Amino acid sequence: MSAEITGVTANSPAAKCGIKSGDILEAINGHKISDVLDYMYYSSENTVTLLLKRDKKHLMLKIRKSEYDDLGLEFNTFLMDKKQSCCNKCVFCFIDQMPEGMRQTLYFKDDDARLSFLLGNYVTLTNLKQEDIDRIIEMKLNINISVHTTNPELRCKMMNNRFAGEKIDYLRQLSEAGISMNCQIVLCPGLNDGDELRRTLTDLGSLMPNISSVAIVPVGLTKFREGLYPLTMFDKEGAGRTIDIIEEFQQKFLSEYGTRLVFPSDEFYLKAERPLPESDFYEEYPQYENGVGMMRSLYDEFFAALNREDALEAEKYENINRDISIATGAAAYDMISELAAAAEKKFGLRCKVYKIINHFFGETITVTGLLTAGDIISQLEGKELGTELLLSKSMIIHDGDLFLDDYTISDVEKKLGVKLRFAENDGGSLLDAILGR
Repeated sequence: MSAEITGVTANSPAAKCGIKSGDILEAINGHKISDVLDYMYYSSENTVTLLLKRDKKHLMLKIRKSEYDDLGLEFNTFLMDKKQSCCNKCVFCFIDQMPEGMRQTLYFKDDDARLSFLLGNYVTLTNLKQEDIDRIIEMKLNINISVHTTNPELRCKMMNNRFAGEKIDYLRQLSEAGISMNCQIVLCPGLNDGDELRRTLTDLGSLMPNISSVAIVPVGLTKFREGLYPLTMFDKEGAGRTIDIIEEFQQKFLSEYGTRLVFPSDEFYLKAERPLPESDFYEEYPQYENGVGMMRSLYDEFFAALNREDALEAEKYENINRDISIATGAAAYDMISELAAAAEKKFGLRCKVYKIINHFFGETITVTGLLTAGDIISQLEGKELGTELLLSKSMIIHDGDLFLDDYTISDVEKKLGVKLRFAENDGGSLLDAILGR
């Protein structure tokens, strides 16, 4: 394998050595370079020898630099080749439940171990071969794994992949090599819950201390499931039973390993109509991006920021002439309403909160990040929105300008006749947005 160099950073070690755009990188310190992981790993040493090809001639260049300093080479893509796509057809896959006609990039299912290490994505292991596992072990790469079940036959059924069961052995290999793994389980009633969940948690516990955390999230079902595997959602009783199983294992793991290890997502508590645990329950929030403790963290951060406002700040904002609104998903509506009311009381502003029902994907989808501009517009047209409408930045794709349904920010502003302000998913950012800071 080799990779064409498409750019060289000015004043970088590579630039000072005379490397040019268009040169072909073939090896570093005698190791062939196939992708970004090879490039990063083998170029991390103080002295590196590059094998390049220029105008059909081979060049050998030696570069001395500080350890881990980047050489300064740029390539056509971040990974230096194409992303690896998922080869499964999981019965619970959210992408298979999306309607036709959306942007093509939204239908791409990545299952790339390199993105797991570099960006925190989750992989199913089904794309990996033994040499890939050997490389992960050699490079000591931490990895995030979608486990779902450790029952080989059930895993094959849930992923619609006849190799999915045997790939579970990779967990053992990685654990024995000291590789740290975060795991996730998408829980489907009647498939991998109940006793199957107990089996999975028992198996993952046997791999300690190299399982760092386990997130358990309920399956999400849209209205676009015609022809797909018949799944049901958790009801109040089923969510409660799942929490009870998880808490049983948490006590066991806490006693044996000093960590709860496994955490249910916020949705389970909402479905079970149980209060969210306190912040220390989540330890260091290892599965925050999976919606584990996200609401508790937002709540605590907001009131911590609110309480930090000293007397001068409170006086500065007292009775400020600010009239705003917030649009949020059904799951977070009650909590956001409580936060808004606290801000109103302290600062004398007006902040109206609107619950947006997800008609696009279906009313069972309640998270704020999956709301579309179309639903926001249709449900807020003609409503009192004040001078600004606050939205979560999670509604915007990749920090860009587009909602999931391809409306731009300016499209929504024109339709509703109000300026949009976006808040990051933390309590301090939300308070700043409410105060107009």
